[in-house]
Amino acid sequence: MNMAPADTLVYDTAQIAVWQSDPAFAYSRELMAPEINVLEWIGKWFGRLLDKIFGNTFVEEYSEVVLICIAVLILMLVIWFVYKKRPELFMRSRKNGAPYTVGEDTIYGVDFAKEITGVLARKDYREAVRLLYLQTLKRLSDGKRVDWQLYKTPTQYIYEVRLPAFRQMTHHFLQVRYGNFEATEALFRIMQNLQKEVEKGETA
Repeated sequence: MNMAPADTLVYDTAQIAVWQSDPAFAYSRELMAPEINVLEWIGKWFGRLLDKIFGNTFVEEYSEVVLICIAVLILMLVIWFVYKKRPELFMRSRKNGAPYTVGEDTIYGVDFAKEITGVLARKDYREAVRLLYLQTLKRLSDGKRVDWQLYKTPTQYIYEVRLPAFRQMTHHFLQVRYGNFEATEALFRIMQNLQKEVEKGETA
């Protein structure tokens, strides 16, 4: 009885090597991480842009300087934006400043005249400045000049009132309230005068 020869697979190493060297069979290329990172890609793109505008010489000599200038400009814009939204973050802070308890700055349910008289008797000018500013906001709110909300920042009210006296008054308030600036009797009197100017501006 004749037996048929077994059917076996032959591994053609030469053919496999040809296929491996053919880019059409490089199926794993989509899974490979790119060799260039985002910053390098942005740098090359910016370099090509400068090359089109100014030429090769400019790119070779000044591309890094231009990139640094743009980065500094972006940083300055971010700082300016934060300053406009939260100016109290940039106020000077004194390590040995007087202790001051930050309470809820509400304008309702407070007898400002009585409270201000009481803190002045104790020579607590920090609290007097705070109460005077809140009293001003209360009067502006009663006159429908500002839309008072507990969550609003003092800077937002500046854009609603648009009076130099109120802007200066808010600046003093922020310095004392958040910047730990010293509150004195003289400063309180200045804010009283500013309050009168704000009221005159409202009635004018």
